[in-house]
Amino acid sequence: MANDVTARWWQREGGGGQFCRGKGFDTFCPIGAITPTAAIPDPQALRIVTRLNGVVMQDASTSIMLHSVARIVSELSRGTTLRAGTVILTGTPSGVGFGRTPQVFLKAGDVVEIEIAGVGRISNPVQHA
Repeated sequence: MANDVTARWWQREGGGGQFCRGKGFDTFCPIGAITPTAAIPDPQALRIVTRLNGVVMQDASTSIMLHSVARIVSELSRGTTLRAGTVILTGTPSGVGFGRTPQVFLKAGDVVEIEIAGVGRISNPVQHA
């Protein structure tokens, strides 16, 4: 699992219209321990919970993904060689801070924790924002 951090100002204003600019800063995509695919019986039946300072921000199942993991891998492999160890981020459930009312943005000292049932947990402190 991974924490796909986004700098919203850079994503919307400072990146010249390039979506990826807000995602490419140092420390912005911490990745947890790699779980072999064989250890995950059904990638479409996993509960994902994201907490910010212990407060649940996202809680959903991979069963509601717009596109299945199999389809995502199939589509990507049509034009890209996916070698062993390739990491693919599949998206995030609803509840991101930017989409909330009121909006919630990360600040120095915050801790983001992501847990996928049966897979593991990662915890990342926000060092500066």
